[in-house]
Amino acid sequence: MSNSLQTGIQGEEVAVQLLKQQGYRIRCRNWRYKNLEIDVIAEERDILVFVEVKTRADAAYGMPYEFVDAAKQAKLVRAANQYIAANRYGGEIRFDVVSILYSKENNRYNTRLIRDAFWPG
Repeated sequence: MSNSLQTGIQGEEVAVQLLKQQGYRIRCRNWRYKNLEIDVIAEERDILVFVEVKTRADAAYGMPYEFVDAAKQAKLVRAANQYIAANRYGGEIRFDVVSILYSKENNRYNTRLIRDAFWPG
């Protein structure tokens, strides 16, 4: 398994623990529809939250959350629409991002939870 893939998998575990600590209830992980994927689908209070997790081992090219660009957001929205339709969900939704920077030197994950990171537009 490549280092970047392993970092991503570990980052997702860290993200799920962070979300649980913040009071989110995890519905599912790595939900897929065709070529679309949502890393984490959770609930916070009465809100259905679609969470993108971005993990990087180096910030030289930007912070992890900066990689959730307009194209990635559009894919997440399409995937969320499929999930909503499949589950006949009619309530409030939100898109959050968990940004994780992994420091190899001290084996530490620096996390940032961005609630309401973007809105479909």
